[in-house]
Amino acid sequence: MGTEKNEKVQLNTAQLLVKCLEAEGVEYIFGIPGEENLEVMNAIEGSNIKFITTRHEQGAAFMADLYGRLTGKAGVCLSTLGPGATNLVTGVADAHSDGAPVVAITGQVGTERMHITSHQFLDLCKMFEPITKRSKQIVRPDTVNEIVRIAFKYAESEKPGACHIDLPVNISKMPVSICEKPLEKKIPPKEYAALASIEEAASEIFKARNPVILAGSGAIRNNAAKAVTEFASNLKIPVINTMMAKGIIPFDNLYSMWTIGIPQKDYVNKVIEDADLVVTIGYDIVEYAPAKWNVNGATKIVHVDTRPSHINKLYQPIVEVVGDISDALYNIMRRTSRKEEPVDALKIKEKMVNEHQIYADDESFPMKPQKILSDVRKVMGPHDIVVSDVGAHKMWIARHYNCYEPNTCIISNGFATMGIGVPGAIAAKLINPSKKVLAIVGDGGFMMNNQEIETAFRIGTPIVVLIFNDRNYGLIKWKQEDQYGKSCYVEFTNPDFVKMAESMYAKGYRVEKSEDLIPILEKAFKQDVPVIIDCQVDYGENTKLTKHLAEVYKNL
Repeated sequence: MGTEKNEKVQLNTAQLLVKCLEAEGVEYIFGIPGEENLEVMNAIEGSNIKFITTRHEQGAAFMADLYGRLTGKAGVCLSTLGPGATNLVTGVADAHSDGAPVVAITGQVGTERMHITSHQFLDLCKMFEPITKRSKQIVRPDTVNEIVRIAFKYAESEKPGACHIDLPVNISKMPVSICEKPLEKKIPPKEYAALASIEEAASEIFKARNPVILAGSGAIRNNAAKAVTEFASNLKIPVINTMMAKGIIPFDNLYSMWTIGIPQKDYVNKVIEDADLVVTIGYDIVEYAPAKWNVNGATKIVHVDTRPSHINKLYQPIVEVVGDISDALYNIMRRTSRKEEPVDALKIKEKMVNEHQIYADDESFPMKPQKILSDVRKVMGPHDIVVSDVGAHKMWIARHYNCYEPNTCIISNGFATMGIGVPGAIAAKLINPSKKVLAIVGDGGFMMNNQEIETAFRIGTPIVVLIFNDRNYGLIKWKQEDQYGKSCYVEFTNPDFVKMAESMYAKGYRVEKSEDLIPILEKAFKQDVPVIIDCQVDYGENTKLTKHLAEVYKNL
């Protein structure tokens, strides 16, 4: 009897947790070990999962975030209790807001200490609850498989987001019966839109005089780029994309009106404001609020997405086509037609193209942001990846860095978190080793997570980081100058970024004149270590753009 009992106890809770992660297809865990997760670390070492040790838990969360965005599979980050877990919060919140699947795992004090004041103890489930879809604590060894399956199921289901698992240290060491195994991961079948909604949408599109498509991140996430492009081309409907949907239609397609989302009214705002019908495809109001494009609530809206709309006063669709996006678009396309070209929109597109070409040969220094991005586009191939940090440069990237394909320009625009650029680029390079990966960052955002350059070197991900150096929190300075005609409390000094790169086993280059940038970028992408490029930027262009667009908009 004693032998039989021993045979039924093979794994402890931490080991079963890791087995469950393997069953979910987890390739990497990003994080920092701590005392309360030692048992988990020991189990990971004996698994097929690669643990990426980061220099800060926020970097780990951002890496998991980008992994989730680019693969559709939940990225996993791990920390110890207390301060380790609080350091995860910003990255987890970013993933949750932006629709990236992430599972965060935290260590915790033993259950026998939770009722008293304890060293580093916080109620982590309550802390993560507002920024996750599910936050669960493992309190019994035989619930591990259920909790892991629940976390991944919710993280990866539309709209994707973050989930949290909390593992107390004493539970992690408890034995688990051999009967407990990972639950089977089942892919849910696609759901298709109701025929009545498809027919109604087709009718509204046929009747519209001036329809416009507003494509959001959900269209990218659900692999609808081909369908969106064919839908727009066949029905002659202009396509405007949000920042997180760049590349949903090739920028050189006739009907691509590029990106909407900068604070100022741009050319593209005129296109959507003149529309009598807006077909939203995978649109998420967290990215670009309806108040910015449907000011009076008078525009008719057809909502096409995998999930019902989030209603507010200015977003009340007359038709909701809920189901697989590509299937819905093809079905609508078969039931309607349009022969008229969107003449006014195409005239505006011509003006946009002409304006962008002005900066291609600009030789001024410090470099104009338009020229920097023109040069970057020349160096980056159509499949290569730019990861934007958050700051003034993000606005210029949205406006001036155009894409041929989805997921080739990654912008955090739901939570919009500074510091995502470097760790995000590391994750992008990790899963796309044959592609060029460029992080474009401001000097402010770079200094928030620059320590992960050492991580990039250590794990062999030779990313390139291009710093827009203006020694200011440039976006806030821009807003201050627009609103008050002056700025305050936004200036700082910077270290020598070239020496900083060298101190972390990377290479550093400094752009001294405009014509240096392209050859420096080309040299950087040939290196087998991370590279930091310090480039002074002329952000006098910020307020110039504000004034220019105000004048342009009046005359469109």
